[in-house]
Amino acid sequence: MKHDKKLVVNARFLTKPITGVQRFAIEISRRLRNYLDDVSFVSPKNIVHRELFSELGAKVVGSHTGYLWEQVDLVRYLRKMNSPLLLNLENTAPIWYRYKITTLHDIGFIRYSEFYARSFSTFYRLFTPFVVKTSIKIITVSEFSKNEIITKYKLPPSKVEVIYNAVNEKFHPVINEKKYKENYILAVSSLNRRKNFEGLLLAFSKLSNENVKLYVVGEENRVFGKGGIKEELRNVPKVRFLGRMDDDRLIELYSNALFFVFPSFYEGFGLPPLEAQACGCPVIVSNRASLPEIYKDTALYCDPDDVEDIKNKMKMLIERSDLREDLRDKGLFNVKRFSWDLSAKKLADVIKEVMKNE
Repeated sequence: MKHDKKLVVNARFLTKPITGVQRFAIEISRRLRNYLDDVSFVSPKNIVHRELFSELGAKVVGSHTGYLWEQVDLVRYLRKMNSPLLLNLENTAPIWYRYKITTLHDIGFIRYSEFYARSFSTFYRLFTPFVVKTSIKIITVSEFSKNEIITKYKLPPSKVEVIYNAVNEKFHPVINEKKYKENYILAVSSLNRRKNFEGLLLAFSKLSNENVKLYVVGEENRVFGKGGIKEELRNVPKVRFLGRMDDDRLIELYSNALFFVFPSFYEGFGLPPLEAQACGCPVIVSNRASLPEIYKDTALYCDPDDVEDIKNKMKMLIERSDLREDLRDKGLFNVKRFSWDLSAKKLADVIKEVMKNE
């Protein structure tokens, strides 16, 4: 079949709150036109990011929303447009359309299915094999995730390409000592069990004698169900739950924190610690999954299963200003390894190769 030499981006991410997956989709989409001549963006009608919709010159197609839009309206539109190449950036894609590239950030819904809403993990376990099989290329965000995907779905390594996350250039140190007078540790993430807030709060509760608070930024996500933080742990002294923050406030919180802590059980990439490093904030991360690949020797590592170890690592950073300074400098250097422009260019090269070989 002869395909149109155009790229259409599945922009359903315009209808969702921003998490790490949507951040990847947004930043890559903003830059693709710098490297490709003919790119268009199509979305369902329930847009929540209106400014970004206009910035991308996106177009609403069809009358449905959600997965139904993706499987029906999007496919109908593509076929009317002479079947161009479709780029999917958010883990899902129309299974009956084969001329596509699909991003699969990780397979946490398999490795830690108990940390997701049952309906979500069941759907993805059944749905993802079809998406993988019918995609020409799979994009993922780390070598760790690539190895898991090719092993799980028995794929040749050449079918999976790694395109790293990065940090937007607006993430940089913004120090405000007058506004942020108290010492605080910062944690940022969706409030779900995979991120190990239970372990973090238990560890922090053991630091009761330290003159420091814990700020938690994030909210529950229906993807992960309820119960990300047990009710009794919401009352740990010196903990403040701040909810969702816009980027400007988040940058201030990163910049003025004593340090950032991220004891997650499983990450395909783990973007919040990189944002923290870009703002000059030392980080503690878990020693699991992709995190050692992304952070190398620029972070202090903890065992997410060991509350005492998490506590000891936090205590170490509280007490040692020299270690905080060392990690701050290493973190600022680590951030330079990642670039949205380089990632968009690498993805554009993958797209060109697919079009060339159609």
